Amino acid sequence: MTGSRALRLSRLLIDWRWGLLLLAGVLVAASYLPARQLGFDRSIENMFAADDPLLVPYRQLQRTFGGDAVVMAAYVDPQLMTEAGMQRVQRLTEDLAAVEGVRSVVSLTTTPLGPEIIHNQQRGPAFLELLEDYNISADRRTTAVTCMLDVGAPSEAREKTLRRMKEIVQQHDRQAVLVGGPVMVAEGFRLVEDDGNRLGWIATLLLMLTIIACFRSLRWVLVPIVVVNATLLLTKAALWASGLQLSMVSSMLWSIITVIGIATVVHVVVRFREARSEKCSPRQALLVSGTVLLTPILWTCLTDAAGFASLIAAEVGPVSDFGVMMAVGSLLTLVSLALILPGLVLWGTQDVDPHWAWGESALSDTLGRCMDAVLRWPKLIGLAGLTVVGLAALGCTRLQVESDFTRNFRSSSDIVRSYNFVESHLGGAGVWDLIVPAPPPAYLGQRYLRILRHLQGRLREEVTLTGPDGRKISGLSKVVSIVDGLDTVPTPAYVARNVLVRVKHKRLVEEMPDVAESLYAEDPRQPGKFFARIMLRARERQSSRQKQQLIDQVTQISREVFPGTEKLARAEVTGFFVLLTNLIDSMLRDQWVTFGVATAAIGLMMLIAFRSPLLAAVALVPNVFPILVVTGIMGWLEVKINMGAAMIAAVSMGLSIDSEIHYITMFRRLRQEGQTVREALYAVQQSVGRAVFFSTLALVVGFGALCLSEFIPTVYFGALVGLSLLGGLAGNLVVLPLLLSLVVRETKARMPGDERSTGSERRGRGPGS
Repeated sequence: MTGSRALRLSRLLIDWRWGLLLLAGVLVAASYLPARQLGFDRSIENMFAADDPLLVPYRQLQRTFGGDAVVMAAYVDPQLMTEAGMQRVQRLTEDLAAVEGVRSVVSLTTTPLGPEIIHNQQRGPAFLELLEDYNISADRRTTAVTCMLDVGAPSEAREKTLRRMKEIVQQHDRQAVLVGGPVMVAEGFRLVEDDGNRLGWIATLLLMLTIIACFRSLRWVLVPIVVVNATLLLTKAALWASGLQLSMVSSMLWSIITVIGIATVVHVVVRFREARSEKCSPRQALLVSGTVLLTPILWTCLTDAAGFASLIAAEVGPVSDFGVMMAVGSLLTLVSLALILPGLVLWGTQDVDPHWAWGESALSDTLGRCMDAVLRWPKLIGLAGLTVVGLAALGCTRLQVESDFTRNFRSSSDIVRSYNFVESHLGGAGVWDLIVPAPPPAYLGQRYLRILRHLQGRLREEVTLTGPDGRKISGLSKVVSIVDGLDTVPTPAYVARNVLVRVKHKRLVEEMPDVAESLYAEDPRQPGKFFARIMLRARERQSSRQKQQLIDQVTQISREVFPGTEKLARAEVTGFFVLLTNLIDSMLRDQWVTFGVATAAIGLMMLIAFRSPLLAAVALVPNVFPILVVTGIMGWLEVKINMGAAMIAAVSMGLSIDSEIHYITMFRRLRQEGQTVREALYAVQQSVGRAVFFSTLALVVGFGALCLSEFIPTVYFGALVGLSLLGGLAGNLVVLPLLLSLVVRETKARMPGDERSTGSERRGRGPGS
């Protein structure tokens, strides 16, 4: 956009400011109710690409065996193996079975023996062995009531079910715990949603305090806050209208819109203040600011939209949706600025001027000395920068993934306490499954059971991990199949051997239908195709490497027994344990793809904006710099990547580019006005550099509020965004001017005595100017 067009558009926005402000009010009011109705997608399945091979057996598990939405209510009872203990188990079982959304319940009292399981010496031991580490501990002092939840229940109904179950469990025993994949996932989504509300207000308050400390003006505190919140309402309403939903990934929506809105308004504040110090009226000052900043602001929002739109290339649905959301949010930030900013800035005559911050003269000197160093020692600084980048690149090779989902919560939280309880009392909270092909009931015989029994034996003996002392330890705490269920059925007399298994299976279905159907069933999508389910238990609180090692061992052993043929399916490993182990890997695969697409998209926008491949490349370097440094530091410090860190590379591409656009745009304008490279760099450092410093300061303080979250990925995201912003500050104040001084040639002849700038020229205008 040319200067004359920017001038005309700025004048038009100022002249129509009251109508535009009224329009903004109408749009915000109309967006309020739709924004509040925006849904939240809580499905862990949707965190994977639709065609991810991991989902094929998981979906088969859901439709064939009713899924793995299993929740355990566990507690310690020293009197468990008494009649009073059994009565307590019976009451809890009945209460949980009555909860809406609970499909079936298994406990010590749901066997055919009921509470008499502790007295029946004929069949009791077999049932206790079957239920050991699921419903009763080896020491017979801890019990659990296992609840299978309805598959496909809406997230709101699932949350209501879990809340009611937790109330019942707490009423039964204050020390009792409620654990399971659905509980952990629901708690994670609840914390993310709560953070979006509670921490949003805390961060807004911190932002307001920081901005008022920098500019000492209530008006200029309200302007960015109103712009950000209006944009957020408009964006949420647009998403609701399009049918999209928020997810664990898109919980960052508020954060990114805040970055774009605050950074943009701070540039306006600094330029408006400069114009006012030159005796311009408020209207003239805003007109000057608009004329100078309209082009970079336009390109900033368009570039952000293009960068975030690159996330659409992600295979993971929520990541792709997040790209759409942020592209819409970036464009609506531009709309909110146009509608709101002129009216609020020129409303009334009180508190119009942003003031100089305390100690700003020291900041001015620091910016000048920073530029002195860049121009005096370019090779040394360049070498130091390359060294940092090299070390960071090595650190990136050391990155590790956090697959223990419980580490997404603070160690003092109820969910971690509950999982520790199950890990120590019931042999592990990691529930997963092995699905193997099986013959129809008419052909279910001893030969097939021998194969299953052999496979179970191999899994118990061969699936191992290396313990802290270097010795091999069992990796699975429990392996249960239809074989174990049939072992609890007494062998009837005078039954032919060839029909014995079918008779026992029929009786198992009659006595324990829920157990029987959860271990052997027909796939409804493949009539005539039957499958057996081998239920596995392992410790949840293990490293990603250990978990993947267990999954690989189970997969290899099971496929040696059931390799699969044209007519017979192969063995498949699945379940919450498997999905959560691979969740971050799924997001990381997308991160590097989207990071590359985002880099290309932003580079293309820079090429269009600057019409120079060289300047486009120069703009990208400081943008990549903080991403490499932050991820490299994580690698060297052995900080594992969780959901909060998995998208930081792609997101950071949209965080730093804004300042580069403002910096290069002003630099080019000053060069066109006749200033030398040196003069232009000093001037830009004092104007744009000052705005970058203030916006970074406000945003780092604001994002510090995220570190108060109970959800660790949110803490990571807040900390990493803060570090990325600080890295972007260094990139904009050091790396960018260094590159510009190297690639832009001096074209204006100067006298030898003019080669060195004066002190005042270097330092720029300060508070006392």
